Amino acid sequence: MTPKHIILFLFLMLCPIGMAAQSTITRNKPKPAVTKPKPATKPKAKPKTKPAPRRNSTHHSSSTSSTVNLSAELNKLINNMVYVSGGTFTMGGTSEQGSDAESDEKPTHSVTLSSYYICKYEVTQALWRAVMGSNPSNFKGDNLPVECVSWNDCQTFINRLNSYTGRNFRLPTEAEWEFAARGGNYSRHYKYSGSNYIGDVAWYDDNSGNRTHPVGTKQPNELGLYDMSGNAYEWCSDWYGSYSSYSQSDPTGPNSGSNRVFRGGGGINLARRCRSSYRCNNAPGYGNGDLGLRLVLSQL
Repeated sequence: MTPKHIILFLFLMLCPIGMAAQSTITRNKPKPAVTKPKPATKPKAKPKTKPAPRRNSTHHSSSTSSTVNLSAELNKLINNMVYVSGGTFTMGGTSEQGSDAESDEKPTHSVTLSSYYICKYEVTQALWRAVMGSNPSNFKGDNLPVECVSWNDCQTFINRLNSYTGRNFRLPTEAEWEFAARGGNYSRHYKYSGSNYIGDVAWYDDNSGNRTHPVGTKQPNELGLYDMSGNAYEWCSDWYGSYSSYSQSDPTGPNSGSNRVFRGGGGINLARRCRSSYRCNNAPGYGNGDLGLRLVLSQL
């Protein structure tokens, strides 16, 4: 065989092997990995949370209801107004006040008053809340006297009360307050309002536990009025000023001044400050832990 024929023979012999090898290589060639796109996932919903219950920022004692009925409170107020028949009395540091009488309680003087109505109880927190929608008191309870109120606060309260009732409630004058505290025309000339023994008629520093107590829980005075000694001080309408020795009729106090009068002593006060003739005063915008009020009507 010529060299040309030998080369052709070898070519024909090797071709099937090459093709087979190529086929094998093609079959064994790894297929490219196919990655399927992951389906879009929805964001997980946040777990539902219940809203936190509202907290009442004002702590109430067990005697305080969550709501107060304005109409019911106004009816109670009207039903608790006590008639005080007009008369004449000696105002100031009279003999039964003894050595406890202070200089601004003198000179004693004769005062003649027209008839009026005064509430049997101090204004309660239930009535204040019904009218004002809030309660500034330090010690909470519907039947406790409202306290921490200034003279100016009392005027706002009275104006709203009068708009609801169509009446003319007001603070008592200092003379009206003292006449009522002494028992009016039925007075037995006690040192405190209703007794010479303060524990019978008043919550004061020796028996109060340094807090106010529900109104009407001590003995009343001769007119059937409660807590005119102790429990909470009570604002009067007058500017504070000095007494004169002249007789007066329906006095309303000085025409001007810097401080307003309050009377009666409070639950954290000494006995001598709960006397019927004891006087105290402060700026109209001042309100502390035992300052409250009692309401008066000239006519029912």
